[in-house]
Amino acid sequence: MKTLKITLATALLTSLCFSTNVNAQEAVKKDPMQVARGAKAWAQTCNRCHNIRAPKELTDEEWEVSTTHMRVRANLPGDMVKDIIAFLQASNNERIEK
Repeated sequence: MKTLKITLATALLTSLCFSTNVNAQEAVKKDPMQVARGAKAWAQTCNRCHNIRAPKELTDEEWEVSTTHMRVRANLPGDMVKDIIAFLQASNNERIEK
């Protein structure tokens, strides 16, 4: 039942959320500390209610939907969510061009 709810929420958010596309490589170039802040926020915030997943368990797009959903559910600030997305996407990619 919980998996069904998550799947439905993910499908709904996928159809609604196309505006927060964060490119990890651009984020690192603009603000090198964003990934570090995202790692810290991810570890401290998401770990409260979830077992931490490896960044490679979901695609960049899936992380974007998941974090957008959790922003609403956990009442997280937008800047924190952007940092978390940048961290997850940077960690999900094999390499970041400098």
